[in-house]
Amino acid sequence: MRRRQKRQVCILLPNKQHLDCTVGVGSRGCEVLKCVLKQLSVSELQVFGLAVLRDNEYLFIDLEQKLSKYFGKTWSRGSSMVQFILFLKVQFYVENGLLLFSSKVLQLYYAELRQKVLQSQSHHQEALFFQLAASALQAEVGDLEQRDASDEEEGEENRQQGRHYFLPEDYFPSWLIKRHGRDFLLQHGPVLHSELRGLPHRQAILRFIKEAKDLQDGVATFYRMRQEKKELRSSVLLGVALRGIQLYQEVEGKRCLLYDLSWTDIDLLTFQGCRFEISAVGSLCLPKLLYYTPSTFHSKHILKHLSDRHRFHIHTRDALSYIQQLEDKQACELYKEAYICDITRLTQQLKCNNSLTSSMSDCSFAVTTAWSNEDEEQEEEEVCYSEFEMCVDDPEELLVDDPAEVSWLAELLSGVSVDAPLLFPSPRWAVVTMEMKQVLRRRADEGVSVD
Repeated sequence: MRRRQKRQVCILLPNKQHLDCTVGVGSRGCEVLKCVLKQLSVSELQVFGLAVLRDNEYLFIDLEQKLSKYFGKTWSRGSSMVQFILFLKVQFYVENGLLLFSSKVLQLYYAELRQKVLQSQSHHQEALFFQLAASALQAEVGDLEQRDASDEEEGEENRQQGRHYFLPEDYFPSWLIKRHGRDFLLQHGPVLHSELRGLPHRQAILRFIKEAKDLQDGVATFYRMRQEKKELRSSVLLGVALRGIQLYQEVEGKRCLLYDLSWTDIDLLTFQGCRFEISAVGSLCLPKLLYYTPSTFHSKHILKHLSDRHRFHIHTRDALSYIQQLEDKQACELYKEAYICDITRLTQQLKCNNSLTSSMSDCSFAVTTAWSNEDEEQEEEEVCYSEFEMCVDDPEELLVDDPAEVSWLAELLSGVSVDAPLLFPSPRWAVVTMEMKQVLRRRADEGVSVD
């Protein structure tokens, strides 16, 4: 009888829409994810994860765990009419939107990043907020000149109102509006927007994503921590960032950056109950950084997020390096035109590069195996000692000295058969690789750009 019981799960999306899924009482997170994929009509969410709100903090759920672990007794006793809420949130922020192959995933990513920018406390980066607002306006409004031209027949008063075609609250953080005033932003915002005239919608979104990575606290997931075990209020924020960990301290409502540690700066992360330690490499001469999480439950999930984020960093950095090479060739229109549309021209260019080999696959497999063993050790430590350790040094086998070193994306674009066995190192990204191959196959067959 228990197996037949159903539960309603509501998944809130970054674009403020929601999906409803019906699953069994014994279901795991992966079953909800399959339901989300089906309703969104995408094969992979790539950088997104399902999160639960616990103590006013978003924690990414383990998809292999039963949902009852996250909803407790309410889940077991709940009726089919009770809705349980999960959140689809960005788990791994990216430096370049070209890593997101699906246009739907790109739109969802952009929607969440827009909100992150509005919540940013990077007071020393005012100019960047104006650039981000201009890119967002170009993506959402289009060319400014078209709006002005349509208003010319309506008289001076209406034309003046037409210039105020956006709300500053939708494009600038509240502290920036308070500092300069709405009139200042309404006057100067359109100036930068007009400079992007002619930039297509998708390119404006990609531009926004690329600019946002330079925002100090923009592309990071934050977790609250205490400096002392008995401290009543969490005053420290740990940010899982693009290339490592950021630590902020909140002072009078403002974030003050304490440490910005890359993965290579970190020697060891250790959780023991609520206790969280960061050991930096010896060359930095830093003492062990000690903080406290709200609960052991938080500790486990923060550690898993850090571990998964580091894997993602390793598995995508060669693709990013390769994309950077394409961007460096803008002079010959290889990035915007050939990479996105003209696959034949790009393939010919890549075949001239003798440095592209298939050695990356073997190295990546070794790393995956090492991480799997490490995860098993963590589970054993959890049973015996309630202590979790994660070594986050980059493996020596994966250090890339030559920026033209092979990447999985380069292999796909340089003529690898779409029917060949998949060699991508991560099972999570195998679907993504297959999707990219299918895209390239359709492009080759149809001779058109496929979004």
